[in-house]
Amino acid sequence: MKFDRKKIAFWRWTLMDTYLLRKFIGSVFYSIALLMTIIVVFDVSQNMQYFNNAPTKLVFTQYYFNFIPYFVSLFFPLFTFISVIWFTSKLSDRNEIISFFNGGVSFYRFIFPYIVGSLILGVFAFFLSNFIVPNSNQGLNDFKDKYFHARKSTVVTGAITTRHLHFKNSKDSYVYVRDWRKVPMEGEKFTYEVFGKDKITYKLAAERIVFDRNIKKWRLYQYTVRSFDADGRERIRTGPELDTLFNFSVEDFSRDVSSASTMNYRELKDFIEKEQSKGSSLVKNYQIEQHRRTANPASILVMTLLGLCVAARKTQRGIGVHLFIGMFFVFAFIFLQQVSTVFAVSESLSPAMAVWLPNLIYLVICVVMLITIPK
Repeated sequence: MKFDRKKIAFWRWTLMDTYLLRKFIGSVFYSIALLMTIIVVFDVSQNMQYFNNAPTKLVFTQYYFNFIPYFVSLFFPLFTFISVIWFTSKLSDRNEIISFFNGGVSFYRFIFPYIVGSLILGVFAFFLSNFIVPNSNQGLNDFKDKYFHARKSTVVTGAITTRHLHFKNSKDSYVYVRDWRKVPMEGEKFTYEVFGKDKITYKLAAERIVFDRNIKKWRLYQYTVRSFDADGRERIRTGPELDTLFNFSVEDFSRDVSSASTMNYRELKDFIEKEQSKGSSLVKNYQIEQHRRTANPASILVMTLLGLCVAARKTQRGIGVHLFIGMFFVFAFIFLQQVSTVFAVSESLSPAMAVWLPNLIYLVICVVMLITIPK
């Protein structure tokens, strides 16, 4: 039985593939190192007033060791796109691409190492955004709470973290607090309500609620309890102070949209299921964060193909034209991401569709460019 060697050759790893893959991966990490150096320099100059109050060792080990992974994960597709345009344009200017084609390599065979490289980077980016960055964000937030926010607030214990906070605590109970202060773990104008089939059955209101760490209980001040019997008779009980337990925690008051950034993949998935059962109004924001952690690594493949299509077209004006065209596509992509996210929050689109839509649109653009590019 005879085999078509040309078909087998498409899957056979060659010296050309190693050369292109090494150039690809090397360029990506070189651009990451270069751009992150610039970002860190600007960040140091901007936050020097806060670093004066922190030990130098902590600035590097707790702040910048956590700061860098976050920005690398955030801009990984951009780093990849710029790198592909840069080194592919240089290959094109040196006529190396033409040499590959003259050696019998087809255009689609030429992009094979690019696809392999983008898949390697995509897996790395997925691991980075779902497991490393959440821990880094937690460390970064701890540092900022201690050295940034404390300096910005004249009186830390008086800083209001959340206003008019509502959340569904269980299937039939709801919690409301007008002002919640994170640092002393206390709130004002607290209400806890339990509903029956068609009416309220229990309501607990207090002027002030405080979590006591020592006894692990909630302390209510100036409270009023209203309960209703089966026949509708109302019972009222008031008092100056009450220690009690609830099935919600301090974290339920302190969580906001940014809290999802400190959870790894499994924690975020479980957290979303829990918030859905509570009927939280922030579920869509958490789902957007969850889908973004998958869509962002996947966009590396799209940006790789797009950068290749832009840079493989030889031009007399050099790399500058390729970079200019590339920047147009990048800013359009970022704009599309922001617009689709707004539609998701306003419930015009599902979170999954909103996050993946820019990737799908750009994938179509890539396919059209791959078909029409001179080969």
